[in-house]
Amino acid sequence: MTELSQLDLNLLRVFDAVARERHVTRAAERLNLSQPAVSNALARLRVALGDELFLRRPGGVELTALATALAGPIAEALDRLAETLSVRAPFEPATARRVFTVAMSEYAEAALVPRMLERLQVDAPHCLLAVRHADRTNVEALLERGDAQLAIAVLAEPGALYTRVRLLPEAFVTLMRADHPLAKGQLTLERFTSVPHLLHSPNGSRDGALDRALAEAGTARRLGAVVAHLSAVPEILMRTDMIMTLSARLATQLAEGGHRLVTREPPIGVRHTRLSMVFHRRFEADPGHAWLRRMLIAEAREA
Repeated sequence: MTELSQLDLNLLRVFDAVARERHVTRAAERLNLSQPAVSNALARLRVALGDELFLRRPGGVELTALATALAGPIAEALDRLAETLSVRAPFEPATARRVFTVAMSEYAEAALVPRMLERLQVDAPHCLLAVRHADRTNVEALLERGDAQLAIAVLAEPGALYTRVRLLPEAFVTLMRADHPLAKGQLTLERFTSVPHLLHSPNGSRDGALDRALAEAGTARRLGAVVAHLSAVPEILMRTDMIMTLSARLATQLAEGGHRLVTREPPIGVRHTRLSMVFHRRFEADPGHAWLRRMLIAEAREA
């Protein structure tokens, strides 16, 4: 059995990077090391622990049973150490070199990231913003594993270990091509539900805020398609008779993005939604994290 005192603890950083990335080359990039250096460290770990740890497979590596058992405790220990050190260190935006990994829904990314990057370019030019996709299905896992320092999406109330800050309130409008039959004339509920609707749902759900409002009114819409990415929306609306009801802020961006799209008020009230920022309470005293939170809140208010 390997004693902790006999193990080079620097090797644990290599183990953690490979376990997170599931890929030796990407782990080397994450650590700013060469691939041979990472491979050599893994060879030393295999000897020390008496296990293969990572098995090669197409597209990366697969964890052995021992590596799987070790991955969580090692990641948690390293994350806690990094967080403890960062809390003690002052954060000077102008000179800081820090990676802020933020999990966001596609809508949150479209609404906030351009403004955030504009601010970072001026105030914290050496910091890197890394955005990961988040929705209700994976936020808890991303935050728990330390794969993201905070998350922004339309989120439910988190557990006791997390802090939630409400950000952007959002109204809804209906987006369609400029020559769509519904672009002119009174937009009645009957006309509104007579055409196919497009739904943006990264996790594949076929239920949105509009569906709940329609159900309360005793009717329903006919879905024409569900798409995972917003980039496909303008072209779909231009080529079909579909319409799409979505956040007013995002609809305006799409309508003003060079596409022949227009917005109309839907004939039924849709409850406003609000983006939430959620983060683990262990980050509350981290000066860099606190700076990022203040910046996000300020940019959300400006937006």
